[in-house]
Amino acid sequence: MRLTKSTSHAIRILIDCAQSEGRLIKVAELSQRLDITQQNVFKIVNMLARAGLIGATRGRNGGVRLARPASDIRIGDVVRATEVTHVEIEDGTSEDNSAASRDVNRVLDNALGAFIEVLDQHTIADMAKAQRAPAGSARKTTQALKMPAANPRGRRVAEENSR
Repeated sequence: MRLTKSTSHAIRILIDCAQSEGRLIKVAELSQRLDITQQNVFKIVNMLARAGLIGATRGRNGGVRLARPASDIRIGDVVRATEVTHVEIEDGTSEDNSAASRDVNRVLDNALGAFIEVLDQHTIADMAKAQRAPAGSARKTTQALKMPAANPRGRRVAEENSR
């Protein structure tokens, strides 16, 4: 399943708020730091506020911050706030097609439910902690496992490195 940019931006906004440790953050600051237009930040903050994930204070000294601890905000909560979480194929014209559509829709709903269940196992706190990891740690892990680094030249580079 492919998630929208809004969901990606929402997760990034929540991670930024988690790292601010309760300090109010202005939308303009989020926009600049995360390289998202202010209009999109406002739209996403509004969605997150309606879902109870962000608290917003208006006015000159206003801003946004997490509405609850980052460890209580699951990635699945963010997806439910920003994505359509019901999948349905169009119904056919005959009764046979209708029964088949219901069966397919049930399977699609089960698959989507399983997807969100996995996302519910991870929190914004997990993501914020991962972003604070030293910049070279992912590279060291890859090298420790003797895995070839991603390279536009593809498999040939991996084969050359294994010689």
